[in-house]
Amino acid sequence: MKNPIVAFPKKIAVIVKPNAKKTAYLGFDKDENSYAFNLAAPAENDKANIELLKFIKKISKKNAKILFGLKNKRKIIQFVD
Repeated sequence: MKNPIVAFPKKIAVIVKPNAKKTAYLGFDKDENSYAFNLAAPAENDKANIELLKFIKKISKKNAKILFGLKNKRKIIQFVD
């Protein structure tokens, strides 16, 4: 698969689905104007958030942090240099 995160701006909106069979990038959801991800980790004790940040770093080669949505399926992610 082509790297989907190369062209990301400094901040992106994402929607996550925890407890999935495997962690994967699902594509851009035009209705929600967000990037969608399945996460294998559960949504407890920040496990899903950590999984999301690790996965984003793996596919984008950039560090990121969660600005908003720590306890929500909708999040705002900021890339840090």
